[in-house]
Order: sequence, then structure tokens, then C-alpha cells
Amino acid sequence: MAEVTAALVKELRERTGAGMMDCKKALTECSCNLEKACDFLREKGLAAAAKKGGRIAAEGTIESYIHGGGRIGVLIEVNCETDFVARGDEFKTLVRDMGLHIAAANPQYLNKEDVPADVLQHERDILKAQALNEGKPEKIIEKMVEGRVEKFYKEVCLMEQAFVKDPDKSVRDMVMDKIAKIGERIVIRRFTRYELGAGIEKRQDDFAAEVMKELNR
Repeated sequence: MAEVTAALVKELRERTGAGMMDCKKALTECSCNLEKACDFLREKGLAAAAKKGGRIAAEGTIESYIHGGGRIGVLIEVNCETDFVARGDEFKTLVRDMGLHIAAANPQYLNKEDVPADVLQHERDILKAQALNEGKPEKIIEKMVEGRVEKFYKEVCLMEQAFVKDPDKSVRDMVMDKIAKIGERIVIRRFTRYELGAGIEKRQDDFAAEVMKELNR
């Protein structure tokens, strides 16, 4: 078995924010594979975060994010349990990142449950028609539609979207990781995205690519 070195523990701590002993255990369990150890700790973090789900999160902040010299604006409210956490850099960074993500990814809803029933049914009807036009057997169409509905959720629901700064994680993963690190319940409560000239026919830009270009300067 590979040796769990101090350097490996340090790198895993920097990547996950987990405690030293937890990192050492994760590396031992995963034969010093950093990626697997990260997943191991995230799974533990998700479990720990789930236990905080019943706590009241009434503190937090409302943050604004303005992109492209005033072309896109986002207002977002993120709640936590204490004012102490709300003033901390970890929480503030998360809120700013969520504002940036919303500007770039343009989610239409917060959670799956927020998609109106008529919108979801319309999407299902379209997906079913597509599958029929592709000549798929009737017996597998419903299963195909459900799979494509999940993809639809990942496109339009904030919590299901791939995070623009780390596409290997969803926004939900990012929030859960922060809950595990901070030790408080964190809830993205609501957001509004404004785009200059929305509804007016104009040239379409790839805002996600534009945001990432700015970040990499």
C-alpha cells in the first residue's frame, strides 16, 4: 500500500478543507488516490450537511454581481445560521461565486421542484415526440424521456447546473461542500438575473465563456 505522506495530507486538506485526521483516513481508505479521497470526503461531507437540513438559516446576505460593464446584473440571497458566518470570507466567497455563476449560466429556476408543472409537461411532450421521431421502441421511450428530463433539470435549475468555475461539480455540490467546511446550514433562497435589453432582438454572446475569460486574466 502507498504511504500516506504529510504532503498528500496537506494537498487534500487544501483541496477539500477537511480536517487533518479525516484527510489521513480518506487517503488510507483510498490507497493514496487523491481524486478518490476527495470523493470519499465529499460523501462524508454530504452526510454531515444533510444532518443540518432542519436547522433555521435566517442570517446571511443579499449580494449583487454586475458583469460586462452593466450588461448583466444578478441579485442573490443566501442564508446561513449566524451573523458570524455571514461576515466570514468563506461564506462571502460562496455568495460571490453564486452570483457569477448565475450571470454566466442563466438558470431559470432554483430547484427541480420550482419548475412549473405545465412547463415540465410541455418538455416531456417534446422529448417524447423526439424519441418517437428517432424511431425508438415504445417500451423504452418513457425511460428515455425521464433521462432527458434529468438533463433538462441540469440545464435550467441552478442547484443542478454544473458550476462554471468547476464543471466537475454541481452548484449543489459546491453548497454542500461549504456546509461541511463551515459547519452551518447554508441555503440559496432566491435570485434574480437581469440582462440589458432582454427581449430585444440582438447579437447573442457566450457569457459563460466571457466570464471564464475574465477570471483567467
